[in-house]
Order: sequence, then structure tokens, then C-alpha cells
Amino acid sequence: MPKPNPSFQRYFLSGLLTLLPLLLTLFVMGFVFRFLSGLGKPIVAPILSQLAAIYPRLAWVSSSWVETTLGVVATIALVFWTGVFAHRVIGQRLLRWLEALMQRIPFASQIYGGVRKLIDILQTRPEGVHRVVLIDFPHKEMKAIGFVTRVLREEGTDRELAAVYVPTTPNPTSGYLEVVPVDRLTPTDWSVDQAMSFIISGGAVSPEKIPFETPTSPNAPAA
Repeated sequence: MPKPNPSFQRYFLSGLLTLLPLLLTLFVMGFVFRFLSGLGKPIVAPILSQLAAIYPRLAWVSSSWVETTLGVVATIALVFWTGVFAHRVIGQRLLRWLEALMQRIPFASQIYGGVRKLIDILQTRPEGVHRVVLIDFPHKEMKAIGFVTRVLREEGTDRELAAVYVPTTPNPTSGYLEVVPVDRLTPTDWSVDQAMSFIISGGAVSPEKIPFETPTSPNAPAA
């Protein structure tokens, strides 16, 4: 068997490391682009189809790339103006009415209420426990970064347990829900924004130091 060329391996690895940040960025941006276009495309596509039918010279506007691009623009504009509207008195009243309506719809009320609570939780600092923590996952010799969403009590012993959402990299919208004893959490002083940057970048964007052992661990450094 011929031996691999060292120069080829070195240059290939160098090229891979050079392109990796760009590829990761394109992957995340592609996910966001597809998500936004998927929201706005159903609104834009019928309008463009009608426009192409009335004006045959504008048939190109009904092409897929135009619909996708305008779908993204429409979604961004909708999100922006929703934010502006939400800061007005009439907008706040309308949002409260919509929330009350969602609470009356079976199943949808559970989804909306859960997502609403999660967003509100991540925007506030909990009492008695850090929001951003490390947990033993998938085993004791490894750590995963997570967000404490709630503190519970164990039935029978009254021990404190934390519900921890562990997002995946580089797409933090999917992840795992772990129930961990509070005394096994490794607290951090990170903000939610810092933790999200750490997750999306695959660990490339992070502070110089990070805690690893839990405060009750025998290997933990003395305070």
C-alpha cells in the first residue's frame, strides 16, 4: 500500500480549517434563510403568481428564487413591524387578546404557553440558581452547557432538582431536556447571549476560563 503524501495531508487539513468557519456560518445562515422563507413564501407566492398572470412580461417574478427571497424579506418586515406594534398601547392590547385566544384552543394552548414561558424564563435571572450551567452529559467525564428553566422538588425526599434544557450545536433550537439534582450542577457566570455564542460557534467563541467540577465535587478547587 502506498503511503499517503504528507504534503497533501497538510494542505488538505489547512484548507479544511480555513473553510470550516465559512462553512459553519453558511450552514447556520442557510438554516435561518430557509426558515424565514418558509414563513413568508405562502404569503408572497400567490401575489407573485397573480402578478405574472396579469402581466405576462413579469412572468419571471413567479420563479422559485424570487419567491424565496421575497419570502425572507416579508418575514423580516413582519417581525420588525410586529416589534414596533408591540411597543404601542393598542399593540399590547391586541397581543393580550391573541394570547387569551390561544389559551382557549386545545393543544395549541399547551404549545404556546410552554414556548412563552421558556422565552420569559431565559430573559430573567432565576433566584437561588444560575441560569447557565454545566451538567454531566452524556456521562460524568464530559460536560454539556444548558439552561435551567425550573427548579423542582423530588417526591419523598424534597431534594431540589433542576430542569435543564441542553441545546445542540450549531442549531440550538433542538436539544434535550434533563432533570438534574441542583447540587450536581456546575454554575457559570455566563449570560444567555454568551452561552448561545459558545453553542453556535462550536466552542470557538468563549471566555478564556470555564468551570468544570461541581462545587460539591472532591476535585473542585477551593474557593
